[in-house]
Amino acid sequence: MSELPPCGLYRIAKPIGEIPAGRLVYFHNHGDPGPGVYFPERWIGNRAQFSPQGTTLPEKFDTRALEPLPAEGFYRVVAPFHCCAKKCVEFTPDAFVQLGYNGAGKALLFSPELGGDAIAIPERGTPVDDAVLTNLARLSVAERRAEPGKPEIKLPRGIIVH
Repeated sequence: MSELPPCGLYRIAKPIGEIPAGRLVYFHNHGDPGPGVYFPERWIGNRAQFSPQGTTLPEKFDTRALEPLPAEGFYRVVAPFHCCAKKCVEFTPDAFVQLGYNGAGKALLFSPELGGDAIAIPERGTPVDDAVLTNLARLSVAERRAEPGKPEIKLPRGIIVH
């Protein structure tokens, strides 16, 4: 097997064994019993959750079958662009967007909205052409994950806990 690509999000660009092109996958270049692809099982917060069970790569694997994709997450628009050639939706500089993908690996941009005391993330996104993804800059957003079985405690504003 030739040099393997790094672990991450990919779109299958051409069939890999019995797996058809046009699928979103997470690729692991290590593991037991070997390198493989993992398919999304569901989406939470517009991010794919991948199956813990993958499909190992065939012995004669062409790395060009995997097309790398930018990471899911939050981005800032750095240059204006339209979603596609039809110019249905325009994205303007400094807009805050979330990048996600559908099961076919097609990029979707979600436009979060400030409402009351929280930023709401919509469940529907706008499909965008791959070429426009160069107009996005990744943002570092702190992420809090609730512990399983533990209720989330929210305190009223102004109360300081040390």
